[in-house]
Amino acid sequence: MKKLIGIVALSLLAAGCKTSPTGRTQIALYSPQKMNEMGVASFAQMKEQQPIENNKQTNRYVRCIADKLIAQLPSQYANQEWEVVVFKENSANAFALPGGKIGVHTGLLNVAKDQHQLAAVMGHEVGHVIAEHANERVSQNSILQFGLQASDVALQMGNVEYREAIMQGLGVGAQVGVALPFSRSHESEADVIGLDLMAKAGFEPTGSVRLWENMNKLSGERQAEFLSTHPAPETRMQNLKRNMPEADILKRAAWKKGLKPACK
Repeated sequence: MKKLIGIVALSLLAAGCKTSPTGRTQIALYSPQKMNEMGVASFAQMKEQQPIENNKQTNRYVRCIADKLIAQLPSQYANQEWEVVVFKENSANAFALPGGKIGVHTGLLNVAKDQHQLAAVMGHEVGHVIAEHANERVSQNSILQFGLQASDVALQMGNVEYREAIMQGLGVGAQVGVALPFSRSHESEADVIGLDLMAKAGFEPTGSVRLWENMNKLSGERQAEFLSTHPAPETRMQNLKRNMPEADILKRAAWKKGLKPACK
């Protein structure tokens, strides 16, 4: 019986092997449709629980940046209908979920000082979606916590027992322990994907470094990096700078096409 379980588990893992946009091997056990369902349900839940910013100018500004980024996504995502919501929340944060959902906190607008810096954050968050990081996280949670239970049983947003793990897998929250290095690799990968995405849209890629300089000023005392699910700001800036020459080439190519965003 143990051998049979092992064979089934290995078969599931083999079937779920994929390659990320940066060439990293992934385990993604769930279908895009299932992930979209969870993303849409999670977003609906957030809209019910959190106040929404209705200022038209703020919403136009955020939507303008989102549209420029979305236009540069692979066709399966670019042709998708995206919902962009600005939440009244003081934390400097944003997120994107499978199913075409983007959320931006008003607190982020105090840290991301211009369109380029905000595009860096939003590009990073959309990068998580197109790299299927949520699928990886939920798959990992299933393996660690659910023992590879069938997704129709374990992954139901209406099931209180599993809701927290699902939200965590979608990128809301963080698991301490074995999943930490996994999450850091996601963050670093999304930084690179987001950098290229914002550059393709014509945003100034150096805005990503300026953003993290601002974030670093706000961070105060932090945990040691190995205890954090996110790389330290200094590490992120170094990684972004290493990838800046390629991003600058993409930006110049975008400018030649007339792509010079003017979101205000």
